[in-house]
Amino acid sequence: MQPRISLVTLGVRNLVKSIKFYEEGLGFPRLESGPGMAFFTLNGTWLGLYPREALAEDATVPAEGNGFESFTLAHNVRSEAEVDDVIDHAVSKGATLVKKPQRVSWGGYGGYFKDPAGHRGKSPTTHSSGSDRTAQNKRQSLPIDSRHPCTPATLEGSAMR
Repeated sequence: MQPRISLVTLGVRNLVKSIKFYEEGLGFPRLESGPGMAFFTLNGTWLGLYPREALAEDATVPAEGNGFESFTLAHNVRSEAEVDDVIDHAVSKGATLVKKPQRVSWGGYGGYFKDPAGHRGKSPTTHSSGSDRTAQNKRQSLPIDSRHPCTPATLEGSAMR
């Protein structure tokens, strides 16, 4: 098996509002899809939007619950100014600011926003000192898509590097 994540599907409470945010607000290119769902192509990965209740039913789990979803979608960029730009752009298009961009414990700089469905997005830099080989390798392997200001480039767990 080749390691890859080809599709990230978000269960959303308001499909129309979420489609508008990702397509019109963030400029994600939408693919043809059937009714009741939406797919966007993201430089080697797809983002899917699906009604929350239907996604929970498909996964055979209850749809109840809220709070931290145990993951974030991240768009890694090269500079602190780009982090500020990504966060500002997302907020101007309907996202809610969760955490202002700031220096973080792992040596980078980043901030968080929530999309209209409440999923958290983040924009960090992958800054590291020259002696930190692991962080350097991560920085070199992260895909950057400068054509779309908030394209999720990585899927990160709650531990946050």
